[in-house]
Amino acid sequence: MHKSRITAAMIAGATAALMLGAPALADDGTVLTTDSLAGPAVVVGDTISAGIATGTQAVFATAPAGANGMKCTGSSFSAVVNDNPAAPGAAVLGSTLGLSGCTVTGIVGVLGVNSVTVNNQPYATTTASDGTVTVTGTDTAPISATLNLRTLLGSVTCVFVANGNTISGVADNTDNAIAFTDQQFNKSSGPSACVANGYFSARYTPVVNSAGAPVFVN
Repeated sequence: MHKSRITAAMIAGATAALMLGAPALADDGTVLTTDSLAGPAVVVGDTISAGIATGTQAVFATAPAGANGMKCTGSSFSAVVNDNPAAPGAAVLGSTLGLSGCTVTGIVGVLGVNSVTVNNQPYATTTASDGTVTVTGTDTAPISATLNLRTLLGSVTCVFVANGNTISGVADNTDNAIAFTDQQFNKSSGPSACVANGYFSARYTPVVNSAGAPVFVN
């Protein structure tokens, strides 16, 4: 019995020493980390960002997975980190989206794109531990885009609003990406030259912090 008590005491003492010597989890247990899974925490107030994946385009197709619509060779995603809690959980961000180099194919009567403006940014965004990225607008500031298009009858303006005022994407740690696939937008205003719906798809990678370190989701 005495020997057992000494052994138990030694084990308890060794365990306590290991716990005291272990690194704190504050930088290792958050939803968003840099450099690796369970790496240093992404600092609240920092900006994470990514460009469109090399060799791809941001697309507003006229149908899910469709070949026709507006295609943009330049696009970027950025977000300010407002909260980065312990994992599992959801980081809170304010995100913005940029589009450039846009052209139109396969829409009768539309010749080109004069400009594209993404309205009401930044948008409230969450990134959950399961990789779900959710971007949400408000009733007074919905997720919307204004397209000024060249047509056979002159320039027209089309406004599109995200269906349900939200779009969802997926974060992928394989290449530190955020991807959106066929996220529906509905025409809010504009003439018949504006299609009824647009389906947004884009893959942004690599997502990095302001120091250029890759960002992972835990």
